[in-house]
Amino acid sequence: MIAASAAAGLFARHMLLYAKNPVNEDAGRSVKIVVEPGQSFRAITDRLLDKETIKHPLKFRILAAHQKATTKIKAGEYRISGTMSPNQILQQLSEGKVILHRLTVAEGLNLSQVADKAAAADLCAGENFTDTATDPDFVKRMGIAGKTVEGYLFPETYFFARPVSAENIIRTMIGRFNKVFSESWEKRAHELGFSVHEIVTLASIIEKETGVAKERKLISSVFHNRLEKGMRLESDPTVIYGIKNFDGNLTRRDLRTPTPYNTYTNFGLPPGPIANPGRASLEAALYPADTQYIYFVAKPDKTHYFSTNLSEHNLAVKKYQLNR
Repeated sequence: MIAASAAAGLFARHMLLYAKNPVNEDAGRSVKIVVEPGQSFRAITDRLLDKETIKHPLKFRILAAHQKATTKIKAGEYRISGTMSPNQILQQLSEGKVILHRLTVAEGLNLSQVADKAAAADLCAGENFTDTATDPDFVKRMGIAGKTVEGYLFPETYFFARPVSAENIIRTMIGRFNKVFSESWEKRAHELGFSVHEIVTLASIIEKETGVAKERKLISSVFHNRLEKGMRLESDPTVIYGIKNFDGNLTRRDLRTPTPYNTYTNFGLPPGPIANPGRASLEAALYPADTQYIYFVAKPDKTHYFSTNLSEHNLAVKKYQLNR
């Protein structure tokens, strides 16, 4: 009995030292370990051994069993280094301290560009993102009035743990949009005689037309005034959005070619957003400046010259565009 007790005490002290001491205190490198959903703890242990982040896998499994950690391991991608002790490794895996990958969506990017960003962040395939974002059933489940989720991928910086599906990424962005677009904003849209989808569409045009932030509400006032007067919006970005494989050169022929998004040939708003607007553009669409402007033309410094009549506008076009 005495010998058995001594042996048990010796083993306990040995395990305590094992649990607290890292494999290699001088190791400067770290490795990525991916724990798949439903993966066995033995397979996880083998993976850690292969990456030389643990030694003595049997001891590691005994330690995990003692801590009741074998069933607490969470799936995900982890960064483990040789300077971590077995205790620290088990804690990280049990608490799900996974690697988070940054995805930054800037204001004014369209659906296709956001898909490219997600693919570049190695979160999901761009094709999967696009397929999900344009799936009619998914769009309907999200409560979006359009044919795609264009306009509702709210611009912000997000952090995702891998693996993550395209659907979860898109749901997160739409969820953020729904938090920003408050009930008071929805009420304001109806007061103006617009649906939420129409406001998002208008905001997307404002986003693409704005070169300087302070002009957002002025640009919004132009479009509101034109809609009220029954004038065409005549917005170049809408035309560009309707051109498949646009080469960067907008021509007069493009402006005359009918598409659902050509606001030179069609009256009213296009059928849906042309980009994903940020908070400021959504607010500008809801609260335009009080002006009589119905024209604007870009100046070299990215600001615009605003006019209330065609003759003044033509002079501004000659000054700021034709003479350049």
